[in-house]
Amino acid sequence: MLILFGLIFAALTSFAQNTVRPFPQHVKYVTGVIKPSHVSQQQMDKTVGAFYTRWKERYINTGCDKGQDYIWFEKPGNKQCVSEGQGYGMLIVALMAGYDRSAKAAFDGLYRYYKAHPSKRSKYLMAWAQSNSCTDLDGSSATDGDMDIAFSLLLANAQWGSKGQINYLQEARSMIAAIMQQEINPQTYTILLSNAVEHDSGDYFDTRASDFMPAHFKAFKKATADARWDKVTDNTYRLFEDMAGRYSPEAGLVPDFISHLNKKPVPAKPRFLESVYDGAYNYNACRVPWRVGTDAVLYGDKRALAMSAKINAWIRQTTGGNPDNISAGYTLAGNDIKGRYFEAMSFIAPFAVSAMAEDKNQVWLNKLWDYINKFDLDDFDYYDNSIKMIGLLIISGNYWPAN
Repeated sequence: MLILFGLIFAALTSFAQNTVRPFPQHVKYVTGVIKPSHVSQQQMDKTVGAFYTRWKERYINTGCDKGQDYIWFEKPGNKQCVSEGQGYGMLIVALMAGYDRSAKAAFDGLYRYYKAHPSKRSKYLMAWAQSNSCTDLDGSSATDGDMDIAFSLLLANAQWGSKGQINYLQEARSMIAAIMQQEINPQTYTILLSNAVEHDSGDYFDTRASDFMPAHFKAFKKATADARWDKVTDNTYRLFEDMAGRYSPEAGLVPDFISHLNKKPVPAKPRFLESVYDGAYNYNACRVPWRVGTDAVLYGDKRALAMSAKINAWIRQTTGGNPDNISAGYTLAGNDIKGRYFEAMSFIAPFAVSAMAEDKNQVWLNKLWDYINKFDLDDFDYYDNSIKMIGLLIISGNYWPAN
């Protein structure tokens, strides 16, 4: 009986660890979506794999409790890890399984770190930052990090199944339910900044533009049969259309933060939360072309296509078709933020994802692919390099829906 039990356990473990969708996947995106045309698929796959190897070596770290891994924040200061980075890492590792034979072990280590650092209000949401001594700096969550972690758990279920030690699908569903309960405004069905924001908070009707991840929301709805995710998608697309129409008619941009969603939404005031540029297209909103572009690439959502087209036309025009002219920040009018004339991969890579939506961007996309890949990992920090890594996966045709 013991031998039989051992054989059954080994078989189940082996089944759970099979990589169902190994990298490279060469996903067939929706009709009309383009990829770089001047390099072969094999060359793109090789580029992605090589960058991943260096990215993983640099950013997946140990040093807290046994069996736990975290994405190193890298920047100066007391932060060791933030949930945003943990989400990026879990997405990347799940997508690179197969190429990386130890991907499941790495993913599970990242998962265990997330579970070891719950927010105060929900055990399913992650405390947004940890110090160099592995302790939580704040027991509140960060919505974007939670959403990426939840989506990565759906990827893990699709990749390895949920019959092993971790029931990825159940964990994903529990997390998605917690996000809906604590990080979505039930009055406006827009996205809250954190689960620390309650109905009587001053920022209850404010939102961070880059927390809008419509492709994730489509996966969340399918995994949970919760139609409220359609409301979040529809209301946020309407919000973006309104904001771009009133404040950025030429460029189609949205600001880092948007205030007064229950009245007449406006760009946040300077220093609303992070910087004097909180009402501009800055280091948060720079991710919007990637998030919205992903919805265009995977699902062909007409709203995503329209928004991407506006941004694509503007960025090609304002740079003269030269990626070297992309600045690290813009006003909503589409003008460079003064002093931001330097490369920032967190701005550049999302424009490449957005460019995939239309064949008229083929030359531009080819230039962006070359420009993105001329830089070394040492040229940027964790934020830029992680966004680049995800961008490379999407642009090369190796990003797929979780269900």
